[in-house]
Amino acid sequence: MGLMDLFLAMETYRRVDDVDLRIIDLLKQNSRMSFIEIGKRIGLSEGAVRRRVKLLVERGVIKRFTIELGKDYVINAVTFLTLDRGDLAEEVIERISKIPDVESVYELTGRFDAMVMISAGGVSSLNECIDKIRRIRGVKHTETAVILRIVEHKAEP
Repeated sequence: MGLMDLFLAMETYRRVDDVDLRIIDLLKQNSRMSFIEIGKRIGLSEGAVRRRVKLLVERGVIKRFTIELGKDYVINAVTFLTLDRGDLAEEVIERISKIPDVESVYELTGRFDAMVMISAGGVSSLNECIDKIRRIRGVKHTETAVILRIVEHKAEP
């Protein structure tokens, strides 16, 4: 391993710093913001921003860049699950995560074993998604709540 390889390996495993957090915050607001624009806002060159984002992606800090559809184009819902057995949680969650319209799946403590965030194109798509979840071996009970309104957290500058 050469000196450059060693440097890159060390750089890859460094912790997320305040500059990384500022980049992440800007990308959360607009995932299409150019590296030039991000650099202007935080005082870095385009190349420095590009390298940092590349490392954040490689280390799994940033998992994906995505879009968010307007509220008139999707139905958002939360489905809470009770499982037959706790030892099935990993398998059930993995299978649910592959269903279309499922945004994310969380393993929980408390009354429910898991929670599924769903963004569907309409009522029939939502019903189809929930039916697919219910048919998975190990799912004992579902309880779904349709999200009527989302109030987003706005950090003060």
